[in-house]
Formats: sequence, C-alpha cells, structure tokens
Amino acid sequence: MNTEHLKKIAAEKATEEIQEDMVVGLGTGSTVYFALLKIGSMVRDGLNIIGIPTSSGTEKIAKEQDIPLSTLATHPTIELTIDGADEVDEHLNLIKGGGAALVREKIIANASKRIVIVVDESKVSRVLGTSFALPVEIVKFGWEATKRVVDKICGQSELRGGIHNPLMTDNGNYILDCHFDGITDPEKIELQLNNIPGVVENGIFVNRADRVIIGTMNGIEYME
Repeated sequence: MNTEHLKKIAAEKATEEIQEDMVVGLGTGSTVYFALLKIGSMVRDGLNIIGIPTSSGTEKIAKEQDIPLSTLATHPTIELTIDGADEVDEHLNLIKGGGAALVREKIIANASKRIVIVVDESKVSRVLGTSFALPVEIVKFGWEATKRVVDKICGQSELRGGIHNPLMTDNGNYILDCHFDGITDPEKIELQLNNIPGVVENGIFVNRADRVIIGTMNGIEYME
C-alpha cells in the first residue's frame, strides 16, 4: 500500500464519527482531502451537517463536494473537527502548518469539543521536531527582526517560499519553517514563540487532540 492509500483509510475511518446535524470542523491538508471527499459523498446520500473550513483551500473543496458551510460567528461551538498533522508524538502533541493554515486550524481547535487527527504512519515520531520543521506564522512588517528572535529559540529558520517569492497565508502573513533537533518540551516552546512580537501563532498543538487515527501497512491504528 502506498502513502496515499494509508492517508485515505485513516481519513475515511474518521468520518465514521460524524453524526446527523453535527457542526464539523474541516481541516486542511492532503490527508483531510480524502475525508472531505467522503463527507461530500455522505452529504449527497442524505447526511445533514454544517462544516466550518480552516482554509480557503478547504472551503473550495467543500463547496465542490456540496458540503454546507458556515462560520464561527454563526456556530461558535464545533462538535467534531477532523484534521491532519505533519508530526505526532507519543503524547498526541502535534506539529501542524505544512498547509499554511495553522492559525485558523488552532482557532477551530479551540472551538471544538472533540478533535480527531488523521495521519499515515510516517507522521508518528517519538519526539516532535525530529522529522518536520515547525511552522511559525509571522506578520510581514519587520519580519527580518522577528526571524532573528525566532532563531534564538530554534537555531535556524527559513522563510517559506524564499525572500523573492514568500508564501502568503490566508491571513496575509509569512511563515518561517523552524528547524529543531527535537522538541522535548513542546508546551514551553509554544509559549516562548508566541511571546515574540511579530509572531501570530506557531504550529505546536499541545493537549488538543482527543484521538489520532493512523493509516499503517497493517491497517488502522489508534492513539487515544
């Protein structure tokens, strides 16, 4: 089985937790894409739900799949969010933001009663920051100065897209990808980075996931 199949089986398994009339947070990324396709099929078969997308990309896919959408202003409480992750440790701490939607994903996470994360087995690590850089969203103004302070924490960061063509998030900000030799205290690093002026948010998610569904070569595995 290839990686895409592992993503697909994990994502489709997560959709089994969706119930009639739920408000569902719709994550961003290549694994959640398969969940969106499945949810679209379920809606066309008669399921009534309301989706709250975490990015413009997810919103576009959801509309193509005929998934009814709303906002946090109208539905401030989300019963279930299905999202992906770029790295998951043994304590269900996450690194997110590979899809550049980390700020909206964290806002949705904080509004959610239950969060289910879907990944393939390559995303599971004993310690965060060993296989994936940590995304940090920063404002454009003075970004070079912000980067210098961020680098004091992570050692080295790169402006995503490069200086001449930097990636722009849905919020109109830049992203620094920060390289760590393992993040042994993710809660501490999350707070340290967010205390830097110019940092909007970072991709460490601590104590937010309720369940991780993992697509493996041997089938579905769970972390609770």
